[in-house]
Amino acid sequence: MSAPRFLQIHTLHTYTSALLNRDDTGLAKRLPYGGVSRTRISSQCLKRHWRTADDDPHSLHSIDGAELAYRSRELVTTLVIQPLRDRFPANVVDAIEPEFQKAVYGDKGDKGKRSRQTLLFGAPEIAWLASEAERLAASSDSAAAAKAAVTDWAKTFKDNIKAMRENSALPGGLTGALFGRMVTSDVSANIDAPLHVAHAFTVHAEEAEGDYFTAVDDLKGDDDDSGADTIQETELTSGLFYGYVVIDMPALIRNCGGNQDLVARVVHNIVYLIAEVTPGAKRGSTAPYGRAELMLIEAGDRQPRSLAAAYRKPVDNDLDMAVSALDAHLTKLDQAYETGEERRYLALAGTDVSSAERASLKTLAEWAASQVKAASDADA
Repeated sequence: MSAPRFLQIHTLHTYTSALLNRDDTGLAKRLPYGGVSRTRISSQCLKRHWRTADDDPHSLHSIDGAELAYRSRELVTTLVIQPLRDRFPANVVDAIEPEFQKAVYGDKGDKGKRSRQTLLFGAPEIAWLASEAERLAASSDSAAAAKAAVTDWAKTFKDNIKAMRENSALPGGLTGALFGRMVTSDVSANIDAPLHVAHAFTVHAEEAEGDYFTAVDDLKGDDDDSGADTIQETELTSGLFYGYVVIDMPALIRNCGGNQDLVARVVHNIVYLIAEVTPGAKRGSTAPYGRAELMLIEAGDRQPRSLAAAYRKPVDNDLDMAVSALDAHLTKLDQAYETGEERRYLALAGTDVSSAERASLKTLAEWAASQVKAASDADA
């Protein structure tokens, strides 16, 4: 096998009596596949839970050298302008703010937050914007002077912030380096995502039921009506979900400023997060916690391919049956394409993945991290 470019991570997770990801009607998200409806967990939901996990020892926030990032329509208002208001005259700050809003959010950025795109900016970018706003405020002795100064500043904003980004290892924070971003008002700020996440779906037809529940008023008197104070209905689902993630390692290394050691730590922690962090809503009433019952990681240099087709024909909600279906499909792909990926896996099932070496999660994470150096050497 040539030096690896891609890590492909396949998982099977079981969740019972849960409502992990809801649509706009409050029901579980679904996906038609293989002629039946499956329960689905969106990639956005998965990524957010991995990105924001802060109660896990392997969280992204725990990595030394990882820059924070903020996703909001209020980046300028809260993190750039608000800190100035206790230090500089209100009319000076008010004169500066509109140009900063338009610089970040586009021509309509000063028309209110409803006119703004929700953007992700990294701590280095926020710090630079805040320092520029402070410099302009400090050098202006009137609103008119501030208006003139910020108008001139806006003319060179894109060139200056581009130069700042090019000289920062993680201008968009680790979140931007992993998940990418799109800024319609500034194409040069776009970051291609090296972490590609599929929507997870059940390997079998959906299993769902309506849950009728009540809330009783503890202080209701005996002479009050005897019914429940609140009567509602929700949906609960159960399922064995197939998940799929691809990491383009050279692209991630480039997004992290070439810091191979940082990327190795990130990949190590991502493996843990995918295996252990539950994308769960209604946690207080369903406790939807589970860990991967199968995690197969492949390292290779050929274009990635999902193993979702193993479940085009639904299988039973049975771990051994699901692992067998995945192994059979993978064997057929190997015979047809001979792509030669190196593989490791963990499984709670007795069924083996015939072309891979069984390991613990700790060993899997360490092995995945070790692939970063090989990818970095190949990209050098």
